[in-house]
Parts: sequence; C-alpha cells; structure tokens
Amino acid sequence: MVDVATARLVTTFAAPLDRERDAADAPYLVRWPVPRPGGASGRRLLVQRGDTELVVVAPDPTDVSDAADVPGSAHAPAVRFPAPWPRNFGTFAVAPDAGLAVFAGVHAVRAVDPAGAVRWEIAHGCWEGSCRTLHTGFEEYATDTRHRYPDSGSAVFSADGTLVWAHIRGPVAASGPDPEALDEWLVIDAADGRVLGRVDAETVAAGSDHVPHPDPALMGLCVGEGQDGVPLLWGRWDGEELTVERFCNDERILTAVSPSGDRFLTVTHYEETLGVHRVDDGSVLAELDTRNAVPRHPEADPDDEDADESLWDYECGFLDEETVVAGTSERDGEYGEHRHWLVSTAGEEMRVTARLAYPFPISGVPTALGDGTWYTVSESGDALHVWSR
Repeated sequence: MVDVATARLVTTFAAPLDRERDAADAPYLVRWPVPRPGGASGRRLLVQRGDTELVVVAPDPTDVSDAADVPGSAHAPAVRFPAPWPRNFGTFAVAPDAGLAVFAGVHAVRAVDPAGAVRWEIAHGCWEGSCRTLHTGFEEYATDTRHRYPDSGSAVFSADGTLVWAHIRGPVAASGPDPEALDEWLVIDAADGRVLGRVDAETVAAGSDHVPHPDPALMGLCVGEGQDGVPLLWGRWDGEELTVERFCNDERILTAVSPSGDRFLTVTHYEETLGVHRVDDGSVLAELDTRNAVPRHPEADPDDEDADESLWDYECGFLDEETVVAGTSERDGEYGEHRHWLVSTAGEEMRVTARLAYPFPISGVPTALGDGTWYTVSESGDALHVWSR
C-alpha cells in the first residue's frame, strides 16, 4: 500500500498569451540553477511561445527590468521577443536574465533581443531531411510543403548565461556544403555568437533537448532518433576544447540534473524504468521499475491485463537532492485520473514513498523545479499551477 502525500498549491500563473488567438503553445516555467554549497538556487521565468512572439514573465518583479504588464499576470513584468519564424519551425531558449532569446530554427540559430534586433546568427544545414540547401532565410521554404514538418535541433543557455549550447544540422554555413555532415554540437559565446567549440555529435536527430548543469562548463544533451534510440551526450567545455562522452547505450532519456550537479536522472526509451546516474561517468547508482512499485490504476477494468503495467512519463525531475517527482500520466489517461509519485533516491535503492493527492483535478505531467516545488499545466493550457509538499 502506497502512502498518500497532499500537494499544497503555492501559486497559479495565468498564461500571458491566449492559446487560440495567439496560436500559442502552453506556458512553462524554467528555473536556472546557480552553484552554491549544498545545492542550487536560481530565478524562475514563465515562458510561452506564440506564432509571432515569445513572452517571458518573471514571477519576481525584480528579476527583469524595463518590462510591460501582461494581461492576466498582475504585477508581473514581461519581456516580449518578436519571433523570426512560426513556432512549428524549431525550438527556442531564453537567457537567465531574460535579455536575449535564441531561436533554433530549420536553417539557423538566431539570437534576438526584446526590440527584435538580431544580435547574431549562425546558419547551418537544413533540418528537412532531403534538403541539402544552405538557406539564407525562412522565406525560402516558408510555403514549401516538404519543409512543413522538419526535424529539429535545440539550443540552451548555460546556467550563468555566458554560453549558448546548440545542437544543429551540419554543416555550419561557413564551412560550405558537405554531403557527409550530419548533426553537430556547438558551444557559442552568447554575447557575440562566436563558435568557441564544435564537435560531430554522431547523431541523426528527429529532435533534441538540452539539460543544463549548475556548472556552465557542463551540459547534457538527449537526442531523439525515433526507433533507432536516444543518444545521451555529456559535454564539457574547458575554455579551449569541447569534449563529449556518450552514456547509457542510446537507451535512456535524460530528464534532469540534481541540484548539487552530482547526479542525473533518466527514463528508459520504453518508459518502464527510472535511473539515477553519476555525472562523472554516467554509471547507474539506482533504478526503479514501475512493476511492483506503482499499483494498477484503481479505475481500470479488473479484466484489463494491460493495466497491470504502468509506464513512467518522459518528464520527471528532482524536487531536491534525494527526492524525485515522476508521473504515470500517459498510461493513466487510458483509465482516468492522472497519477504523480514521490520517489526517494536516498541510499542504494529508489523507492516510491507516496502518491500525490491534489485539491482539484490536474492533468499531464509534473515538472520539478529543483527547489522543493513542481508545476502542472491546466488541461486547457491557460494556467500553470506551482505545488509543494
């Protein structure tokens, strides 16, 4: 029998953009880690991408200066970045001080300030698999049906905001066309766009995600290759050279780094097992399979044998150094209420310590912020709820 822990609502943030009117994604919170003895503490930014703009809201009004009010977010300042292309054509990242946004698009990585000025741009190969053109602008393929559903890379700022790590489709335009160039991983000076380090990622991405480390010189990268696997790369920048290690035999998805930076969290490609790993070498410290750890859904048909096996969501993370919040929402949705779990990582074993109970129905996955809190997004995507134990 699993214990029940009550989730306490800390605050609710209204989405700054209307999802229908602004053709916007659901909002999310990003929390930037800052190294300190015993853990990490960093600012939180509420971020939402629409087709024409990226809006960044600082829950703490002192975090961002020269900001305008956002409807539905009383007293919360905001920064608005004009988007260089629609949201379906790539990914994006925002600097910890909300002074710069980087859009990782189909043909280039572009850094934009809130006024819409391009600070710098790095052109690269096209993410549409059959296209070998080094495009000079979005307009070249905006209406081309072949480019409607391209693959994508990703970019992210380091914890101190001085570096941008970018996973791109090769080649970098300055190198010229190269039929053999596939994915590359770059370390970029965030101030001026200089490529400081560059390696062959040795991946063939359909998509990718970066997971920042409290140390700006370290970065995790998880690359989705469809059924071919999920390469997990660990990058180290020593100021002169970018070196990369490949962990977990392309079988695990990187989801989070612990507040201390000593460990990282993964879920297996087929979602059956969580794992805690040592950052230094990627070795597994503890694992937890859903079998025998998560009970079958109480609303499932007793004759449904598939309900005997739950699956972890791809989104899970550290509440603190020894506690993970993880969900089984994707599988639970087939039966009824979405369930979230507290998992202890203390000692040599991982174990489920409690199922989280909420004061009102929630949906989707829990996203940990590393400071003892986590958030969920409302089913309609118009609000974000922050929780604590």
